[in-house]
Amino acid sequence: MPGQIFEVRELKRRLAQGAQLVDVLPLEDYEGDHLPGAINIPLKELNAKSAAQLRKDRPVIVYCYDYA
Repeated sequence: MPGQIFEVRELKRRLAQGAQLVDVLPLEDYEGDHLPGAINIPLKELNAKSAAQLRKDRPVIVYCYDYA
């Protein structure tokens, strides 16, 4: 289901069911603050090789926070 926006309750439900949480901000922003359990794959580094660390049998939820 590409392109969906989830409310917090739905996000928590999906994570409890095994979804993977990916923060696509640069490493320095990720290190400053990120959601618990999130892994960091910066958007500029997102490719087949970096995505290979994700499990193919579990949904992936991608997020970022734009301070602008």
